[in-house]
Amino acid sequence: MNGDYENGDDELEELDEDSLHNSEALPTSRPNPIVIAASVTARGGVLWLPVAGVLALAGKKKTAKRALTAAAVAMPIGHLISLVVHRQRPPAATMPARQALPEHPDSSSFPSKHAVTAAAFGTATALDDRAAAVFVTPLVLLVAYSRLRTRVHWPTDVLGGLAIGAVVALAQTGMGRSARVRATSRRLVAMVRPSS
Repeated sequence: MNGDYENGDDELEELDEDSLHNSEALPTSRPNPIVIAASVTARGGVLWLPVAGVLALAGKKKTAKRALTAAAVAMPIGHLISLVVHRQRPPAATMPARQALPEHPDSSSFPSKHAVTAAAFGTATALDDRAAAVFVTPLVLLVAYSRLRTRVHWPTDVLGGLAIGAVVALAQTGMGRSARVRATSRRLVAMVRPSS
């Protein structure tokens, strides 16, 4: 059983390494300033504050609130998972792509906390307002790509982060709906009681 797990882990690492080789999608050169800005501003979830502000100004306050809540819940979950899963960052310290970032993270590589937060915000937005998602989704994808392009994460770190963030947003939506159903049920019961 252990042998199977180790083989699977080795295959995953091999897939990660192969996908990070110099290519048109992920060259080792310095990234476009927009990619760098996406990575830097998304640190700690800061990017999503002005995005939520824009949504609120556009009359989508409820969507902005739900998206920010999902991101706020997802971020510590990502950090907790990284404390359990100890994974080294890609060995790219000398690459111009990595040197483009002012940060030099040494925490566990899995999951990408940038991706976790971005996916939670984006998924919550999409679940609440499809029109808003057209604006937010490209930003989510840009942040996720920036973590690969700047070589601070393996592809599976980013994919895992996106999945975790999406699950958090879905769970939040499910809990919200359950609470609304319970509140509606209580109101209906309260309306029926006086007449019985």
